[in-house]
Amino acid sequence: MYVRSMTNSSKTIHVVGGGLAGSEAAWQAAELGATVVLHEMRPVRKTDAHHTDGLAELVCSNSFRSDDHEYNAVGLLHEEMRRCNSIIMQSAEKHKLPAGGALAVDRDAFSSDVTAALEAHPNITIDRAEVAGLPPQGWDNVILATGPLTSPALAEGIQSITNSDSLSFFDAIAPIIHKDSINMDVVWAQSRYDKAGPGGTGADYLNCPMDEEQYNAFIDALLAGEKTEFKEWENVPYFDGCLPIEVMAERGRETLRFGPMKPVGLTNPRNPDVKCHAIVQLRQDNALGTLWNMVGFQTKLKYGVQADILRMIPGLEDAQFARLGGLHRNTFLNSPELLDQQLRLKAEPRLRFAGQVTGVEGYVESAGLGLVVGRMAAAQAKGEELAPPPPTTAMGALVHHITGGHLADETNGIKSFQPMNVNFGLFPPVEKPTKPEGHIGRWRGPDKAKAKKLLMTKRALEDLKGWA
Repeated sequence: MYVRSMTNSSKTIHVVGGGLAGSEAAWQAAELGATVVLHEMRPVRKTDAHHTDGLAELVCSNSFRSDDHEYNAVGLLHEEMRRCNSIIMQSAEKHKLPAGGALAVDRDAFSSDVTAALEAHPNITIDRAEVAGLPPQGWDNVILATGPLTSPALAEGIQSITNSDSLSFFDAIAPIIHKDSINMDVVWAQSRYDKAGPGGTGADYLNCPMDEEQYNAFIDALLAGEKTEFKEWENVPYFDGCLPIEVMAERGRETLRFGPMKPVGLTNPRNPDVKCHAIVQLRQDNALGTLWNMVGFQTKLKYGVQADILRMIPGLEDAQFARLGGLHRNTFLNSPELLDQQLRLKAEPRLRFAGQVTGVEGYVESAGLGLVVGRMAAAQAKGEELAPPPPTTAMGALVHHITGGHLADETNGIKSFQPMNVNFGLFPPVEKPTKPEGHIGRWRGPDKAKAKKLLMTKRALEDLKGWA
């Protein structure tokens, strides 16, 4: 590995945290010629969620979600990052798995690929040690990409200079099952609406069918099952995009049927004339196809009862789990109050933030913020300043959301800020789309909405050109 001294000059960029955001930030800055030191505390100090010492480890799902860049906001974010030389997207493309319209990856191969690329880069030094508390004052170009598991010492350091409390929410991990323990006489392979995505065939998910009686029995078991309790977290709100299944069940018996267990777009080939009441989907989790992830099944059920309850699902009666579901605490900043447009801490501008700690939710959103911040830090190292991407782009819309897209109360400040996935609601509106040539009849809602999305994505990729 190329070794250099850890100079205190602003021309050296210190990236703290080797997750997706930190890895992307380090790569972008190094590719632009900056000298980068990437600090990752694993394996010297472990976390509750990580299992390896690899960079860019995926600790929850192995899916980057939709890869449709014309009609889906996260797919657009994928495409923007590809056009900006993203190491995360390059590695995801190399190690993608069949997942319908989604981009899913072999988590271990993906992490290994990112790690190897960063270790081999001549402008990057990787320092395997914890940065406890605030970074040294001599580091004047710092990116903090410590993620939702920011260490208590660093969180306390941030609070000491901002006089502001961080916000927190629960994040839950879905179980993973050994395929050879799944009853394939009950389960069938099909993507929703037979949609084939990157590397997919249209039959990329395993589907476990439930009739009404089985579904109700399952809901009863979820509600009665013993949950893990965290007294010090009791007043922490859940993030709606990552609710445990038992919390969804508590919100109403039908909630899961309209969420991760929705039966639409799927037909059981063994009983095609009978509509399933609910369906549990499994998604391939590694390249060998030996491990499958329970889609949307994050849970805080205790391990003992968890396995018993999940084995109530048809086809999973003898399921063997490579990993049971779990729960950990995530922390994020009240970014609209604390960060400027350069993602710098207003109270101490030498510190930039990237990734989930800023209040974006999702792997790709975190990496996208890392991409932006890495380029901003590289510009600073050259004595320049790089403006954020245009707000009409997916990356720019995320920056705007976390730095100024929230309404403030003059008395209480910004109290409603919550983690957010990229979505078209964050984009500036487009002009009313025109009907296609030769179109006859009423311009119906779904067609109009689809046309608006296409206008937004085309505008975004055009506006990205100058910034990229």
